Amino acid sequence: MESQCSPGGAAGPAGTEPADRDVQWVYQPVEVDLGDGAWALGRVSGWWQDAAGQRWCRLRIGCSGQPALWQRFDPSRVLLLPVSGL
Repeated sequence: MESQCSPGGAAGPAGTEPADRDVQWVYQPVEVDLGDGAWALGRVSGWWQDAAGQRWCRLRIGCSGQPALWQRFDPSRVLLLPVSGL
């Protein structure tokens, strides 16, 4: 049974991890659309751009129980939240 906080469809860029030197490490809180009408809090801990110009984020969804995974960044599914203040 899939957790209600499971992101579903998470996959890394061609099954590989980018080199550390190519990653911009961050702490960015986000809200993630789970695809079933529910949203969950999460965190982006890194940004990376592949050779084709696609932007990837290292996303962890707080209540999923899953480790952070590299996913293509989709601004309609992953909403960036302010780090401090408004």
